[in-house]
Amino acid sequence: MPEIALRPAVADDAEAVSAIWLAGWRDGHLGHVPEALVAVRTPESFRSRAAQRVGDTVVAVAGPERRVVGFVMVVGDEVEQVYVDRAERGTGVAGLLLGEAERLVAAAGHRRAWLAVAPGNARARRFYERSGWADDGVFDYPAAVAGETMPVPCHRYGKPLGPRPEADGG
Repeated sequence: MPEIALRPAVADDAEAVSAIWLAGWRDGHLGHVPEALVAVRTPESFRSRAAQRVGDTVVAVAGPERRVVGFVMVVGDEVEQVYVDRAERGTGVAGLLLGEAERLVAAAGHRRAWLAVAPGNARARRFYERSGWADDGVFDYPAAVAGETMPVPCHRYGKPLGPRPEADGG
């Protein structure tokens, strides 16, 4: 595995994040989510959302050029997005990103992290299960679409993160 570093995303990463996100989303979601959602998940929608979500994003970079090879987005106790460039899948990048997401959720004071997975995304479901996440059942994920939400059938995966860190002096 090439040397991988994790760092907070910056605005200049948005284009690379959007390309990885679009390709990965299509791999895991086409045929498994409502066609109405597929219709609005255009390349431009991924570019726009990646630029808007820089503050929620950690990127994995590799090589001497520090090329973005994956990313994770975390908000509160939810690991919203975990994607790795196709060429880097199976190299351990996803595990590093998921571990960082768990660390961020715990550092924010949450005892449990959760994420949503499309039922047909078998590759992702196996990865999460191997990483200690449990399938908590089916639910409708409220996907954001043009300022509104669209219910998308998903599996909710969760993972306990241990005790909450104690405050200093206490």
